[in-house]
Amino acid sequence: MPKTRRGLLIILSSPSGAGKTTLARRLMAWDPSLKFSVSATTRAPRTGEQEGREYYFRDRTEFERMVERGQMLEHAEVFGNLYGSPVGPVDQAIGAGQDVLFDVDWQGGQQIRNSVLGKHTLSMFILPPSIAELERRLRERGQDSDEVIQARMHKSRDEISHWPEYDYVLVNDDLDETEARLRTIIQAERLRISQQPGLVDAVRQLNTEFEDYA
Repeated sequence: MPKTRRGLLIILSSPSGAGKTTLARRLMAWDPSLKFSVSATTRAPRTGEQEGREYYFRDRTEFERMVERGQMLEHAEVFGNLYGSPVGPVDQAIGAGQDVLFDVDWQGGQQIRNSVLGKHTLSMFILPPSIAELERRLRERGQDSDEVIQARMHKSRDEISHWPEYDYVLVNDDLDETEARLRTIIQAERLRISQQPGLVDAVRQLNTEFEDYA
């Protein structure tokens, strides 16, 4: 059977505090071949940031031109700056059999699924076990003020309402178990017929061999 396969666009989404970022880090530690999608942005580079590592830095005119040409899988404006995922590096990676991980919200996930590479997506949504637990986790991080936490909690209701749009939905009541389930899903999805372009030649070869038995 063929050993080559096409990579997946792995979309991981959740409301803030449900564990998406931690799970993404764990998945990349589990499989170092996973490539984290590098976004393009119109904001200026910060000290220590490098082109192509943290971001692809583009001015607004060039970024908008890329959007017009269909060269972005997804894009959005955040606090006056544009952010997006360029098609080129992702297409190149999955063509070489490398999976690309996207840590995006439901809007970004929707755009990726509707993009030119949409048929190669695997989308997974992470739910908290309860709203009280979601708030507890946000407060435990110690990163946000009460005002910001309340804003995140309010936004989470809209984010959670989009769960039916995803291929898989997991309740993150235990981090280790959720990670194990994500691994199982990824391993199975890598074997989808659409991800194995060499299958056609393999089956053709089997049919040729059948002719010897005619």
